[in-house]
Amino acid sequence: MFTDFSNEEPAELAERLYTRRLPESVYEVLSDTARNYGDRPAWYFIDDGFGRNWREVLDLVDRAADALHSIGIRTGSHVAVMAWNIEEFPVTWLALAKLGATMVPVNARYTAREVSYVLETSKATHFVVEEQLLSIVQDADRPNVPDANMVVIGTAPAPFRSWLQIHREASQHAPTAAFDPDRLLNLQYTSGTTGFSKACMLSHRYWIILGLTSVEMFATKIERFYASLSFFYMVPQRILMNTMFAGGCIIFPRKPSAKRFMLDVANFDCEYCLPFISIAKEPARPEDSNHRMKVGSSGLGTLASGEQSAFQTRFNFLIQNFYGMTEIGGATMVPAHHVARTTDTGTIGLTMPFREVGVFDEDGNRVAQGEMGEICVKGPGLLQGYFDNPDATASSFREDWFRTGDLGRQDSDGYFYLVGRLKDMVRRGGENIAAREVETVLRMIPDILEVAIVPVPDDHTGEEVKAYIQLRDGVTPEQIGPELVLEHCKQNLAPFKVPRYIEYVTEFPLTDSNRVQKRKLIAAKPDLRHGSYDRLLVKWWS
Repeated sequence: MFTDFSNEEPAELAERLYTRRLPESVYEVLSDTARNYGDRPAWYFIDDGFGRNWREVLDLVDRAADALHSIGIRTGSHVAVMAWNIEEFPVTWLALAKLGATMVPVNARYTAREVSYVLETSKATHFVVEEQLLSIVQDADRPNVPDANMVVIGTAPAPFRSWLQIHREASQHAPTAAFDPDRLLNLQYTSGTTGFSKACMLSHRYWIILGLTSVEMFATKIERFYASLSFFYMVPQRILMNTMFAGGCIIFPRKPSAKRFMLDVANFDCEYCLPFISIAKEPARPEDSNHRMKVGSSGLGTLASGEQSAFQTRFNFLIQNFYGMTEIGGATMVPAHHVARTTDTGTIGLTMPFREVGVFDEDGNRVAQGEMGEICVKGPGLLQGYFDNPDATASSFREDWFRTGDLGRQDSDGYFYLVGRLKDMVRRGGENIAAREVETVLRMIPDILEVAIVPVPDDHTGEEVKAYIQLRDGVTPEQIGPELVLEHCKQNLAPFKVPRYIEYVTEFPLTDSNRVQKRKLIAAKPDLRHGSYDRLLVKWWS
């Protein structure tokens, strides 16, 4: 039964949660939910037109675990999964949780090159893939995944096996792995910040703490959640955890988008979501305010300077600013009863339960209140490190503190604010795009001597990718034109990483160590579009 904690402060919530016995496995959370809310709707897949209750979900997950066990998946196995929002995706995740195995989510928009990178670096031994994405996987290198370990959701060409086939062949019940909150459940790839994507080692404890603390901080009874992102991201996995703890129902669109967002929210009586902030740029519609939405989360304090109040007025639901990332889960959040007083301030909130958040200088010393420094986070259930990447792990931690790479400050009331970032990336429409990865792909073109990727502010996506290109001596932009460059990028990068803007330069401003000074590139002109080719508008900006 729901208890109203709408006026509870984070410290009071923390004290209450610290005395509560936490589940020790995501599968235990599912089992508890099925026992307590078995007849309630669990999930609904809009485009497939069907749903299940929690008792049916648990039965399906158990049968999926039997099937996956029958093809050799055991405790500790790494299993890649590549699909859009179809039922088999969350079922596989929960079945792997039962088996004690680890899921490696693969972005459904990845190219064969990117899939090869994930399979190689994750050391995945099995691959579950949706039929329509199989051609991409067939073109990828699968160093540790033999054909016998490939499972296709849909029609499976020889020699692969289908999802239905392994279900039919399963003849024995799979054992439930001993509950261990520190067992690895996800190798969740970041979208890249300081380099190529890295696999965050996320445990059952990570998901349990994140799912429970965030749903408690919504501080209102929520029965219907909307998955506004694809399940290969961590956010909808978190929302599924929220749903299980609440005994609610999660609504899945097959391919989430801003265009369908408010229609889905209104048509399916959703009460919580992570909204597409870009919907504020769309023409007003009756669905904007005619719905049952109670609260939405806005990551990274993206609504400020009048935008938050305007959004809440137009769309008729509260926005709780929330700060987290794949590596740390949640760190700060605005309590529900603080939203009104903090609207338009841009604060990312107060410290969440199970977390300690501090602001530090370059030498690892806490800065004075109000001063800017790097936001660092510690507490139980952070990532256990980057898989098979000790150097990246070591550089991301200072003792027990995870270094977020984000610059921020804390005021006298304990509220945190984002100021900027240290990491070399573009944040486009919720995606973190590593500048280094795009630069490496562009340098594969023989006639490109040097390249620099920088963000360009954009009203719709937040930031767009711009590539500054220096060609080798004697090579002209006419010979290596934007069309050639973009086609190369499309073959080697997911669509969201492909540069929108391209500008040719004859030389770069360099540091003493011959690194490109990107700050000088950004400061060189008030509008970074000028002098660039625009891929979307198919024109040169003068």
